[in-house]
Amino acid sequence: MSFAIKINGTTHSVDVDGDTPLLWVLRDVLAMTGTKFGCGKALCGACTVHVDGDAMRSCVITIDSIGGSEITTIEAIGATVPGARIQRAWLNKEVVQCGYCQSGQIMSASALLARNPHPTDADIDDAMAGNICRCGTYARIREAIKAAARPGGQEG
Repeated sequence: MSFAIKINGTTHSVDVDGDTPLLWVLRDVLAMTGTKFGCGKALCGACTVHVDGDAMRSCVITIDSIGGSEITTIEAIGATVPGARIQRAWLNKEVVQCGYCQSGQIMSASALLARNPHPTDADIDDAMAGNICRCGTYARIREAIKAAARPGGQEG
């Protein structure tokens, strides 16, 4: 079947089965490989994208369920104010170790800041729950989110 999906502001026509996960459409059909495969069961967060601004796991979203929703991936998150602030803080706080989980982490963190520009520790915990980092950079992730939440995204 043919589906028209809006990703990063551009409408793409894809010819796939309706039950194909969005993750595989992004990676295999559209060659947008910034979104990573982790577990395939929405447990690790590596495949996180935004669907109408909400952080969601693309490995369990079927292409036929998207409809007219706007999908934002890691490739375009830096064009948003929260995404740019998070990416800058990620670099400043040297969050990345192996880097595999980072696109999903950044997508969850930027969705948090978009809806809550001044999150508490509990807000950060809730938003980032389910985003697994095998390298254990959780303390730096929290510090980067806090830095990005400061006025102007400045160090504090």
